[in-house]
Amino acid sequence: MLSALAQETRLETFRLLIKMAPDSIPAGEIGKRLGVVQNTMSAHLATLQRSGLVSSSRHGRSIAYAANFEQMRALLLFLMQDCCQSAPEICASLIELVSCDSTGEA
Repeated sequence: MLSALAQETRLETFRLLIKMAPDSIPAGEIGKRLGVVQNTMSAHLATLQRSGLVSSSRHGRSIAYAANFEQMRALLLFLMQDCCQSAPEICASLIELVSCDSTGEA
């Protein structure tokens, strides 16, 4: 997941999908908004999808993409597991927010 987000266009794409949530957005629209040609955008979206950070759904002839919040949440929790040098109270409230389920319940 980290390597998928390490590339600037993919990071911008993921951030756009986060902003659009819970709606999905067609690949062509993503490319237009970011100024990326279709074949390049398709390659970036495929990388993000293989990482699990985005999901896709077909709508007629186009494919729409959406951020996968469960995978993003899992990544954030992984990164924060050992934070704060054995003083978890420093970031406990942030970890609690990140660890909630999709309904906002802890």
